Amino acid sequence: MTAPSANPPLEWIVSEGRTPYAEALSAMESRVAAIRAGTAAERVWLVEHDPTYTAGTSARPEDLREARFPTFAAGRGGQWTYHGPGQRTGYVMLDLTRPHGSVAARDVRAYVHGLEEWLIRAIDRFNIRAERREGRVGLWVSNRATGGEDKIAAIGVRVTRWVSWHGVALNVDPDLTHFGGIVPCGISEYGVTSLHAQGVPATMEEADSALRAAWSEVFG
Repeated sequence: MTAPSANPPLEWIVSEGRTPYAEALSAMESRVAAIRAGTAAERVWLVEHDPTYTAGTSARPEDLREARFPTFAAGRGGQWTYHGPGQRTGYVMLDLTRPHGSVAARDVRAYVHGLEEWLIRAIDRFNIRAERREGRVGLWVSNRATGGEDKIAAIGVRVTRWVSWHGVALNVDPDLTHFGGIVPCGISEYGVTSLHAQGVPATMEEADSALRAAWSEVFG
């Protein structure tokens, strides 16, 4: 009789339709507790939400410029973020007491760097160069029209007893005007963009395939 694996395979789940944000928070909290208890596998969960503004633990009330959509206290790090149709949100629930690919155990900084690298490699599959910027959260691409830079993906994490939750948001083809109700991540001097705005008419399924392929390159 074969003994059960100490580390069951990672679950990769893509939810159809739109997942209510409150439902996602509850589901993540339950899964994190189960991972910590050793009764459930780690999970990457890809969802779309209805238009929603979420506040991280550093969010400033004045950065909610116009409450056009429901708002939620997310409990993750960071400031205000928009989620909505056309944006792929990836919730990553990993046991950080052990290493994952190039990401060392018990190293939250390395974990966040790994999430950034995952997105950079996924976006690169569409021939778009996304980059980190010191002092600015998320991934950034050049704006040829203005000579500046725009954010194409956001990152916001929470770690509870060494289990991660929340994660990333990649702008595939959201309504970019919806970001106008907030100061995204507390940064007002830069814009927001998407794969479609960059001239890449990718489908959500193509974005998911890119994320899936890039995952193994970073996290094993």
